[in-house]
Amino acid sequence: MGNNKARIYYDKPASEWVEALPIGNGRLGAMVFGRISEELIQMNEDSIWLGGYEDRNNKKALENLPKLRKLLMNGEIKKAEELLKEAFSGTPCGMKPYQPLGNLLVDFLGEIDESKITDYCRELDLENAVATTSFSFEGVTYKRKVFSSFTDKCMFVRISASEGKNISFDASVTRGKEYSGIKQISDDTLYLYGKLGEDGMDFGVCVKAVTKGGTVSTANEKLEVRGADEVLLVIDGGSTFRYECLEKELYSEVCASAEKSFDILLERHIKDYQSLFNRVSFELECEKNPYEDLPTDKRLAAFKELDEKGETETDLGFYVLYFNFGRYLMISGSRPGSLPLNLQGIWNDSFTPAWDSKFTININAEMNYWPAEVCNLSECHLPLFDLMKRMEEHGKETAKVMYGCRGIVAHHNTNIWGDTAPQDQWIPGTYWVMGFAWLCTHIWTHYQYTNDTEFLRDNYHLMVEASEFFLDFLIEDKEGFLVTCPSVSPENTFIIDKKNKGCNTYGVTMDNMILRDLFTQCIKASDILGQHDEVIDRIQNTLGRLHPTSIGKYGQIMEWPKDYEEEDPGHRHISQLYGLFPSNQISVKKTPDLAAAAAKTLERRLGNGGGHTGWSRAWIINNYAKLHDGENALEHLNKIISKSTLPNLFDNHPPFQIDGNFGATAAIANMLVQSDEDGTEFLPALPKQWKSGRIRGLKVIGGKTVDFAWKDGKICD
Repeated sequence: MGNNKARIYYDKPASEWVEALPIGNGRLGAMVFGRISEELIQMNEDSIWLGGYEDRNNKKALENLPKLRKLLMNGEIKKAEELLKEAFSGTPCGMKPYQPLGNLLVDFLGEIDESKITDYCRELDLENAVATTSFSFEGVTYKRKVFSSFTDKCMFVRISASEGKNISFDASVTRGKEYSGIKQISDDTLYLYGKLGEDGMDFGVCVKAVTKGGTVSTANEKLEVRGADEVLLVIDGGSTFRYECLEKELYSEVCASAEKSFDILLERHIKDYQSLFNRVSFELECEKNPYEDLPTDKRLAAFKELDEKGETETDLGFYVLYFNFGRYLMISGSRPGSLPLNLQGIWNDSFTPAWDSKFTININAEMNYWPAEVCNLSECHLPLFDLMKRMEEHGKETAKVMYGCRGIVAHHNTNIWGDTAPQDQWIPGTYWVMGFAWLCTHIWTHYQYTNDTEFLRDNYHLMVEASEFFLDFLIEDKEGFLVTCPSVSPENTFIIDKKNKGCNTYGVTMDNMILRDLFTQCIKASDILGQHDEVIDRIQNTLGRLHPTSIGKYGQIMEWPKDYEEEDPGHRHISQLYGLFPSNQISVKKTPDLAAAAAKTLERRLGNGGGHTGWSRAWIINNYAKLHDGENALEHLNKIISKSTLPNLFDNHPPFQIDGNFGATAAIANMLVQSDEDGTEFLPALPKQWKSGRIRGLKVIGGKTVDFAWKDGKICD
């Protein structure tokens, strides 16, 4: 049956999108359905975004900032929030969405009685990044292999049969009404093209057919293949975001690939992919696993039953499969030169996706990259820094126009253009100014795991300018601390009194924690680079005036500057625990009182229904790992798999949202190894069920790679 720790497979075609199999090369992705009579491959390209850049900075903000701050500092929350909507919302208030590239439909000719199909198998090989569909009909075995190559820039569909002249089909590219037309570039190539809105980019998708035996022609906006022994479809797509002469360049790329044999293309693809995937291997010892050979949807259903019974130790291999799938998604969805992973990675079938499938930077985009460094995929982190550089000039303009500050600021969403203005008119989340600051902590994380001083030198100015914004933006509160104002703890609501509630205030805990990281990291980076100057002196002085993390009346980490009651004590965001994870400000060894308060915070959240979304559960697992609580970490890992995982193993917010996959992948790594500047801890949160195992290739701070095994819960040689 193959390696079922790195193989997802099914005994029937996908009936809906969340059952299809994802492939990708960072830029160009697809969902493969594995249908028998009419194959559907839903395609994406990372630059297919509606519209263009708009200057949405609200020109009323700066003149109203003193009034807003006075209201917030005096506790007049309702009046302040009315003013926020009026004077601090983006104009227009929203960005435009990420969209699909199109659909490839392959309609096989001839009557196929699907009730007579035998040996059907649809699989995704995580070791080779190839999706394969195979089945037999009337003595002939048909096979389709699909992959998206980073090396050769294109997507490939090889269709073959065990006997010659059995491949006949019509292939078409569709996109609903959202395109301009389809043209025949040559006798074997189709090109669908259009414009992404009136003010948007041009886009196109090119499909070329290469046959062995038989014939290929273009007619009626279709590729017509008749009587072939084997067919290779070569696909490329994109927009004028990257390509100047779009049609010409896409056609050139598919022609260059079409000149190579399928075996060479596949070999090049696998060699490139495995150079990343094979860096890490993970195994949990299990005497006998009766579930390992089940189709993945049935295995997932069985895991849910095992979780209800408390018997998940009988399928330890599922954790390994889930971990490998997360690494697969990272490599397939984020490569040097691509855009970073958005809310759905690169996989989206809707023209109006949930939350526009943007880069949501108040947790989700950051969570996407939590496994990048520890799982030895530092190159996959790079697209995030490219986006930050596109945000730079817009962030300076937002800082100046809206707040009268120097430096760079961004709110809780951005897009392909690096938009930094507020998104929506949503009181619990819109008016948050910490987005770019949080992203900057990823610069330091990447440096810590790679020791790449040139990278740090190239990106240091972003950290400094993010800090400079807050040097200007912070104001003094009544206790003499320097605080953010306005400030909101994403995306939570507090109770003011019996009649009133609010979201926006000043100096929330998460803001202080992010700034403590940003300022500290700037100072350390300046020392490494020999760039300690007067700005760093100001940062040092300001760092000492931030409000310390406080413990509230329930023994919990306080979320706001006052110990408010929460409207929703089980809220999905756990922003006040940023200091526990992804930061190291709270730890079991160094700050035991705060660690105990963090545990109480989790207990209260979960006791009131928390963990009900996939990504939130992933954050919970990481927090328990940092608390060295392997049993609770495992309990919530079981829950994200059994309650928030779709049939194709995508994370379910709901709807599908990929950050939970990445958050849980990082959590598994953090259960096994944790590191900071003071050293490395092995098996810090090992659950009893994971009695014996081994892992190779994880990265720790300092740029080192670690390999280790354990038996009966203890490290062994």
